[in-house]
Amino acid sequence: MLSIQNLTIRFDDRAGVDEAVHGISFNMAAGEILGLVGESGSGKTVTARAIMGLLRRRDVTVAGRILFHGRDLLALGDDQLRQVQGRQMGMVFQEPMSSLNPLMKIGRQVEEAMAVHTDASRSERKAAAIEAMAAAELKEPERLYGKYPFELSGGMRQRAMIAAAILMNPDLLLCDEPTTALDVTIQAQILELLQKLNRETGMGILLISHDLQVVQKICTRAIVMEGGYIVEEGAVSALFSHPQADYTKKLVASARGRGRRHG
Repeated sequence: MLSIQNLTIRFDDRAGVDEAVHGISFNMAAGEILGLVGESGSGKTVTARAIMGLLRRRDVTVAGRILFHGRDLLALGDDQLRQVQGRQMGMVFQEPMSSLNPLMKIGRQVEEAMAVHTDASRSERKAAAIEAMAAAELKEPERLYGKYPFELSGGMRQRAMIAAAILMNPDLLLCDEPTTALDVTIQAQILELLQKLNRETGMGILLISHDLQVVQKICTRAIVMEGGYIVEEGAVSALFSHPQADYTKKLVASARGRGRRHG
């Protein structure tokens, strides 16, 4: 479904050129839950944003190939790319309070992709949004449809973001640190929800996280990034039991340390 080939991302500013990602390559199968893990600055988030087409700025150079169902997304024009964004791909961001429009009701934000990509009537969009909110396990979605983001808890806002991302039944869901701002209990619920959506719809999920423990909970395979390079990839069970790269060993030790503190 997704093939990243020799992806390089450079940020150009007055101080010079900062290469954030250095010629990485990996593949993702349809229906897979793949983890992309690394600490802040490792290049994982900019990789996800490049896949989603969110780095189309004058000061950013994205080179290589991003093949999605055989089409190179980097070769698409803006209008063609918009047909992929929100329809075939959805994205859930790290902090829903900053990603959601505080002045727009939740329901209207959930149905936004449908307004962009279809000719559905307002009542049809509302019905689809409520259905997506229910799928994201938001209780009383009809009531929440008319609420503003500040009236929802952090976990509810994250579920609303997931509802917006899955509204058009995309083939690929990109989740950038979707549980970072949540407490442990809500974090577990969101991860279980993502697993359920994957299982029931066959939607592929690329989970970006700094926490290998989070990746371990729902991913069968993971890619470890450090300083813009892929340093290791493989089955999550193997990464935990027999990490090869020094950086992976550090992440595993950190995850195990947190597990002991929580236990």
